[in-house]
Amino acid sequence: MPPKKKRPVLHAVTVLALLGASGYLTVELRKDEQDKTPATQAVIDEPNLENGTGQQSGKQTWERLKNPDRTILRGDNGQILATFTDHARTATLRGPSRTFSEPAHTKSKVITEDWVRLMPEPWTKGAEKEQWFKDWFKENYGSKKEDLFAIAFQYVQGAPVKKDAQGIPYAGDAVFGPFKPDGVDRLEQNDFFDYLGISYTFRDGTTLAARKERYRALDCSGFIRMVFGYRARYPLMASNALGDGLPRTANGMARSKVGVDIIKIQGPDPWYTRPTKIDVLQPGDLLFFKMDHRTGNHMDHVALYLGLDTDGHRVFVSSRKEQNGPTIGDNGGVSRIDGNGFYAGLFRSAKRL
Repeated sequence: MPPKKKRPVLHAVTVLALLGASGYLTVELRKDEQDKTPATQAVIDEPNLENGTGQQSGKQTWERLKNPDRTILRGDNGQILATFTDHARTATLRGPSRTFSEPAHTKSKVITEDWVRLMPEPWTKGAEKEQWFKDWFKENYGSKKEDLFAIAFQYVQGAPVKKDAQGIPYAGDAVFGPFKPDGVDRLEQNDFFDYLGISYTFRDGTTLAARKERYRALDCSGFIRMVFGYRARYPLMASNALGDGLPRTANGMARSKVGVDIIKIQGPDPWYTRPTKIDVLQPGDLLFFKMDHRTGNHMDHVALYLGLDTDGHRVFVSSRKEQNGPTIGDNGGVSRIDGNGFYAGLFRSAKRL
């Protein structure tokens, strides 16, 4: 694939005119000169929340469900306001509706009220009565601060560069990886610290150095580690064997004991079998795929599940070679796990961190 073409920088007034004409709504135009591309995330309406305090008018009830074991919070009309899964830190909260799209590569859009956040501790039965959770829920329910979905879309094509106080660009358009010597395929094994261009010391004391030729690059698992780990602070392993937390590769993640296996790997190796029941999935789950015969019995692709798109299909975002970076759709197939598409046929398992 040829390198990605740079998008022209549009004047803010032009951007507003285009957005108004096309019906896209944005939260705001960023003031920085680098942030003049149209936003990929838009808040378009408000649920029945009061001042972002974690409180909602009407009666709320806590309920236990199975397969997987989890606790849900229902509103006075029976609607699910939040879901918390036993042994997982990932929580799905109902909040302001947002639109996620990537018109450069797909017409698919996701309009969702799901906000996916990490709790400071894994959920256990009865945790709604514990003070740590009460404090966390009050701060996060109804909040518009960026969640895992918002973070993920900060790396798609055209996403503006964001820098921290030290001048390190921690967000912005990411590539999958540089070309191999053959000029056709792309190098894999591009982790979050390669994208950042810095050396990184993990919790076990292992320090790994960024490789200059892989600057601004994230492979599929590197993208997940950037979103969940470096940005949302989920613990990270230095490799599949060193340290504790989320392993380095898609296969390591799929077979790890972290989180909860929502859909387990089934069937004979090396290709295993496609799951027949996928309605157990929840926005924020990690999806795993078997795509390459050269990797033996390993899962070789990982993605972040977004939920339903506006056509009613189950879609995901991931970093891949065909589009050269994070995307929800590309030449290799639309990012759907239902139907008979390319990725749907290769979907194998799912985990909730």
